[in-house]
Amino acid sequence: MPRTVWSGAISFGLVTVPIHVVNAREDHSIHFHQVHLEDMGRVRSRKICEIEGREVAQSEIGKGYQWGKDTIIPVLDEELREIPLPTAKAIEIEAFVPLDSIDPIQIGDGYYLQPDGKVAAKPYTLLRKALERSSKVAVAKYAWSGRERLGLLRVRGDVIVLHAMRWSDEIRDPAELRPDEVELTDAEIAQAEQLIDRLTRDDLEGEEFTDRYTEAVEQLIDAKREHRELPTAEEPEEAPGQIVDLMAALKESVAKARKSRGDDATVHDMPEKKAASKKASGKKTAAKRTTAARTGTARKQPAEKTAKKTAARKPRRSA
Repeated sequence: MPRTVWSGAISFGLVTVPIHVVNAREDHSIHFHQVHLEDMGRVRSRKICEIEGREVAQSEIGKGYQWGKDTIIPVLDEELREIPLPTAKAIEIEAFVPLDSIDPIQIGDGYYLQPDGKVAAKPYTLLRKALERSSKVAVAKYAWSGRERLGLLRVRGDVIVLHAMRWSDEIRDPAELRPDEVELTDAEIAQAEQLIDRLTRDDLEGEEFTDRYTEAVEQLIDAKREHRELPTAEEPEEAPGQIVDLMAALKESVAKARKSRGDDATVHDMPEKKAASKKASGKKTAAKRTTAARTGTARKQPAEKTAKKTAARKPRRSA
């Protein structure tokens, strides 16, 4: 049974659903200790009081806020639990929205919400079924680990999942990372689309989606424990010469994708598609086919120009 990491309730209008929060993930990675290589002694991190110069137990450790250079204000866990904040003991649902309206970069770790006893079963099921039928997710606020957080509630199977979310001002604007404008032909885009089609699948099950690194580390540890020869990496297949031409790289990638699926590896040229361009206003403009486009000559596509004003930075929230 997974361990409860937080207990409280979901507040859904006037409906209250007592719940336990449990981890939705399992960690199967291999963890190492820090050791002194000369004698294999464990190297540990010890918590030392700077004033007394001695190691202190966890029961002696509390929270303190640095105010100025020489002043530390103690804050007790009991005081934090009693702060006058509605979300301190409840997950307050603020709105319901379509899932695709939320930028995935805002969505973080997931936790299962377990109903707390028989009394919570009916309102819990009510909320779950309502979310399923509406095809929406709930956006909520809750206070946890010393800060108020934004969360997303969705349904997975017969259970409600809470995803931690980042506030919008915690997401950096990627505009400065955007590459310079480049020219692409319709044929290059068509080949890229063909490669996407060849690599499209309905699930993420299979040998490609297993943690080979952890398996390799386990084999290494077993070999050292049993004093056997250490496993070595297989010789890589002979790599082709460096491909500079983008179209040639795309065609070879499509051929490899076909071969891996047992299809005919012959690559046929795709008919050029008319590339649609979008202006900043969002309106589509009709592009006339030119002689250069019919002959496959590279032509410039109108670049999407956006003018974004950098919003004034807000004070960063504490971690």
